[in-house]
Amino acid sequence: MFNAERTHPEPTVVFVPGLRDHVAEHWQTLLADKLDRTRTVPPLEHDRLSLPARVAALDRVITGVTGPVVLVAHSAGVIITAHWARRHDRPVAGALLATPPDLDVPLPDGYPTPEELARNGWLPVPRERLPFPSIVAASRNDPLAGFDTVAGLARDWGSRLVDAGAVGHLNPASGYGPWPAAEDLLATLLPARAVR
Repeated sequence: MFNAERTHPEPTVVFVPGLRDHVAEHWQTLLADKLDRTRTVPPLEHDRLSLPARVAALDRVITGVTGPVVLVAHSAGVIITAHWARRHDRPVAGALLATPPDLDVPLPDGYPTPEELARNGWLPVPRERLPFPSIVAASRNDPLAGFDTVAGLARDWGSRLVDAGAVGHLNPASGYGPWPAAEDLLATLLPARAVR
C-alpha cells in the first residue's frame, strides 16, 4: 500500500516548554495551534525539577514521532534540549531555541537556586556544539539572562543568533502572547506548507 507520509513526511514540531510547562496564552501554545503536526512535552507530575526526568520526557515524545522532528524550546526548555542532545542521537531537522536562562547565577525570587538546579542535574549547562541546525533568539532585557551570556551559548552550540530585541523573557508576563517572529524563524527550519 502506498504511504504518502513515508515518501514525503511532514516534520513534526515538538514543543519543549520551560519550568512553567503548559501556559494557555504563551506564544508556544498559540504557535502550536497554527501548525498541522505538533507534539508538546507534557508536564511532569513528580520530580518537576529533575533534569533527567525532563530529558526522559522529551525523549519519549521524540521517540513517538514518525518522520522528521523540529524542536521549539523556550526558557528552561532550551537547557533541557541541550542536555537531551548530549545524551541522545536521534535525528533532529532543526531547533528554535528562545531565551534560555542563565542558570549559573541566582535567578529572581520564585525560581530555583543554582544549588537546587545543580542537585537536580541542570548544571553544568552543556556547551557542546548541537548536532542539528539551530536558531537562538536572545532578548535585550531578559531578567533571566544577559544578552551576551545567551550569545555565548549560541556560539558554543553552533547556533545562529537572532537579536529578538527588548522582549523580556518572551512570556506572558513580558507581554507575549503571540510572538509573530516565531513563525518567520520556524519557517527557515520547516517547509512552508507546514504552517497554515
